Amino acid sequence: MKLTDIQNKVHSTFFKEHQKSLYQSLEDKHTTLEELDDGDPLTTKMVLNMGPQHPATHGVLRLVLQLDGETIEKCKLDIGYLHRGVEKIAENKTYQEFMPYTDRMDYLSPYSNNVALCTAVEKIASVEVPERAQYIRMIGCELARISSHLLWLGTMVMDAGAISFFIWTFKEREKIYDVMDRIAGHRFTVSHARIGGVANDLTDEAMGSIKEFVDTFPKELKDYHKLLDRNRIFFERNEAVGVLRTEDALASGATGPLLRGSGFGLDIRKVSPYLRYNEVEFEVPTRLEGDNLARYYVRMEEMHESIRIIKQCLNKLPYGPIRTDNAKQAYPSKDEVYYSMEGMIHDFMMTDTGICPPEGAECYHSVESPKGELGYYIQSDGTGHPWRLKIKAPSFSNLQVLENILDGEMVADTVVIIGGTDPVLGEADK
Repeated sequence: MKLTDIQNKVHSTFFKEHQKSLYQSLEDKHTTLEELDDGDPLTTKMVLNMGPQHPATHGVLRLVLQLDGETIEKCKLDIGYLHRGVEKIAENKTYQEFMPYTDRMDYLSPYSNNVALCTAVEKIASVEVPERAQYIRMIGCELARISSHLLWLGTMVMDAGAISFFIWTFKEREKIYDVMDRIAGHRFTVSHARIGGVANDLTDEAMGSIKEFVDTFPKELKDYHKLLDRNRIFFERNEAVGVLRTEDALASGATGPLLRGSGFGLDIRKVSPYLRYNEVEFEVPTRLEGDNLARYYVRMEEMHESIRIIKQCLNKLPYGPIRTDNAKQAYPSKDEVYYSMEGMIHDFMMTDTGICPPEGAECYHSVESPKGELGYYIQSDGTGHPWRLKIKAPSFSNLQVLENILDGEMVADTVVIIGGTDPVLGEADK
């Protein structure tokens, strides 16, 4: 038999088999149509898995959406894809050794994470922090707040369809990174805070870059308002979208801008002041609408207030030490380590053993991070390692409201609502 005859026979057999399978699929489809539920004749209901690989879910967040056409009937969240286990890691590190891990939790505002851990350890171990270090920490925390809100703003507006705005907000974040580089020697994961103070003092170059930023950034912020506050597309994508009522926000454990955008003006810096927040003047932005647009206004106003706080810190910044002088509680300066035997011994002991809070002591301390209340609960067994360390992460609390506010919304609004919630899965999946 010739090769062409073999090919023709194969093609003929394939065509017959394909035709048979096609007829069978049509018969199956006809049978399925006859057996359909009368309540959903057009098969509009479906279950959609969104994430954890979806670029708009802000990390490894998985949403299971039950849809009726383009409307979300029910939403379920699924987290746990990072497998970080940072709380268990903390129990096997000294308190200072755990500091770099806090940078990787809410990696958009590492300075706030550092300060949250330090203030909790200082509370349980009764460490006195010099006043200059307190103000330096406040400057770093407010810069981190602006940096985090800028990323939220750029990505949220990008989720609404404006790509170029993301580049504009990143331009200002780059300036903050440069400032952080001059303050701590690192741009992103700073690890500048130390138990008992800070790693190093502000140089003249760092002071100059901070002053330049707080002088120029308000103009950029004003331009953002001009572009977005009366933008019809932006308004229609956010107004009356993802509405969270005050009672639902409180019942779900919402915190930070998410809670304040729903009419409850809770701010840890006001209700339980830490560092020197009781010595500066600032307002707590609050809105009553509870929608995505209200959360936009709250965070925009918070950036204005952060600039106001930084300016006051620069004016009030006193001279003096930047770290406590107790060798059992804090690392010695590099001059002591390099030029004295006692300093070298103290440095070795702090690295090997670390600070040891009293046995049986426990405490909880929280700060107002850009996402909300970030708290550390510590139990001590008298050693340099925490017996138990638990973290109250604001992103974890805020993610719970998504199951409430996504129900009844359009599927096209999902990414905008997630952006308005502003979660970071690095601290949610502990």
